[in-house]
Amino acid sequence: MRLPARMHSDRRLVDAALRRFLPRRLEVPLTVRRAMVYSLFPGGKRLRPILAITACRALGGRVSDVLPAAAAIEMIHTYSLIHDDLPALDNDDLRRGRATSHRVFGEAMAILAGDALLTHAFEIAATHPGGSGLAARKMRTIGLLARAAGVNGMIGGQVMDLEAEGRPFSYGTLLKIHRDKTGALISAAAQIGGIMAGGGRRELLALREYGDAVGLAFQIVDDILDREGDPDRLGKTIGKDARSRKATFPALLGVEGSRRRAEAAVGCADRALRRFGRRGRVLGLLARFIVDRVS
Repeated sequence: MRLPARMHSDRRLVDAALRRFLPRRLEVPLTVRRAMVYSLFPGGKRLRPILAITACRALGGRVSDVLPAAAAIEMIHTYSLIHDDLPALDNDDLRRGRATSHRVFGEAMAILAGDALLTHAFEIAATHPGGSGLAARKMRTIGLLARAAGVNGMIGGQVMDLEAEGRPFSYGTLLKIHRDKTGALISAAAQIGGIMAGGGRRELLALREYGDAVGLAFQIVDDILDREGDPDRLGKTIGKDARSRKATFPALLGVEGSRRRAEAAVGCADRALRRFGRRGRVLGLLARFIVDRVS
């Protein structure tokens, strides 16, 4: 199966899982559930859960074992987008081609919907699949998710990103910001796929190296698209990084220098996949997709 068809198929799997794992209509207040659904659907590329599924397949695991964790990863990612868009942070009006959550439901409900997605994600990761057979793998997954989403990951990166606005910054600072803010969850997704497949220490280390490189490439391309992308294809406002004087790769390296750095990151990802041979082919194609994407 070619990559576009594979991604489309896996995205449908993720969407079905998200619908299945969302709280039922009569179990929670309707307004917050509507806000959760609004931000989850229609989703973006579902890259993070697809990475988890693809890594699980590469190690011979069952998709049904990793799918709950993949859905949890997407819930955490969506929560982060809701909160990033709030007036206190990026103050954005457009996400995934339509009005941001706080513009539709108000700031208070958007905050609560993000909180609900974050906490519900951990409930799903802890309780699915059922039974005790995968308990150790689920515990490792939950720990990795918590670190990636917490102050050692996304939250810490967001803090550094805010504090760097309008100030001089080094390449080391830039790497730290985006490895935490964006890369941590992407890398965790690849590793979680391996964990739920029962991967060994060396396989999981290779997936971590791959995920770190892919996360870096993703952020570099995101920064470039904020300068040069088509807002209709991106589904979000462009040019905000420069207006906010954010620490970005193009601001430090220029666009062409940033492209070269993204290509180098994909090279690192490819080298990490050598351990898997042909099994890592689709993971390699996903890394290339990330660099070549236009949205």
